[in-house]
Amino acid sequence: MADGFDLKPTQTPKLASEREAILKGNLGFGRVFTENMVKIRYAEGAWQRGELVPYGPITLDPAASVLHYGQAIFEGFKAYRQPDGGLATFRPAANGKRFAASAARLAMPALPVEVFVDASDVLLQSEDAWVPSGVGQSMYLRPLMIATEAALGVKPAKEYVFLLFGSPSGDYFPNGVKPISLWLCTDYVRAAPGGTGEAKCAGNYAASLVAQQKAIDEGCVQVIWLDAVERKYVEEMGGMNLFFVYKDGAGHKLVTPQLTGTLLAGVTRDSLLKLAADLGYGIEEKMVSVQDWEQGLKDGSLVEVFACGTAAVITPVGEVKFDGGKWDINGGEFGPHARKLRESLLAIQYGQAPDTHGWMHRVP
Repeated sequence: MADGFDLKPTQTPKLASEREAILKGNLGFGRVFTENMVKIRYAEGAWQRGELVPYGPITLDPAASVLHYGQAIFEGFKAYRQPDGGLATFRPAANGKRFAASAARLAMPALPVEVFVDASDVLLQSEDAWVPSGVGQSMYLRPLMIATEAALGVKPAKEYVFLLFGSPSGDYFPNGVKPISLWLCTDYVRAAPGGTGEAKCAGNYAASLVAQQKAIDEGCVQVIWLDAVERKYVEEMGGMNLFFVYKDGAGHKLVTPQLTGTLLAGVTRDSLLKLAADLGYGIEEKMVSVQDWEQGLKDGSLVEVFACGTAAVITPVGEVKFDGGKWDINGGEFGPHARKLRESLLAIQYGQAPDTHGWMHRVP
């Protein structure tokens, strides 16, 4: 695996004492980065030999296609410290497949899934000491690809670079795992049929920021997006998928918006559908309208709502605000179903429960 990479670790590694101080501090999310990163260039119609190089700024020509025409995609997945001290990543091949699908949508070359996984192994072997072992901590991995060809003219670029770096992280939300407040956006849409909604491309997130700022101004953490056509069906949050927990006879059922091509097929979303079935929940993927949401709260059939994603895993929703009012959900408390699913998934990721689905990839 490492034979496919040139290894050039940083020339001035941080002292162990300095690294230890950083890892014992308040890591938060996405503020501390690894000392090295993986770099793979695409040129002359082929991917070149990968490199492990010091983490640092990259140089781009002002005419680089990414700066003008937005060919930029990324992913996110995590590595977890295991009970024996080793490392394992959660479903990296699934992220590699989605990365390739995003590339295809933006007319970019697909990085082979096995190279994607090998790149994360190479990085983690180098940065093992940077992976924290505290409760709720992990190494967040950020792969990305951008068009680097210096040429003006609206067409797919011929040159690209793939980068992969890590970020030792704690909780995604600064206040920890607590019910969050969301803003129901009716002014803007995230994605339209035939667009790039199911691709994890930078432009989707840039277009979402004006609504995200509105949510912040209203005292909320993130946005709830509706469909672009009828503006009534719930799609996803700013960067996470949504789940609704309904009473279902003597048990409970999880409902999540179905994949229509306009929302991201979350790896955590897919994992929770499988895990929930294992735990005896009913599961359903369907169109969920704002009216359905409101009615479920009124008649008491909807008992919990939670969001899920790689960075935050599972986060309960305690309140939804919108122009003219708000809804309280489960009394603003962290419900038992979201808690059970979160703890069950984390137990698998940290190697504390059987991995019956083969989701964990052991770093060699």
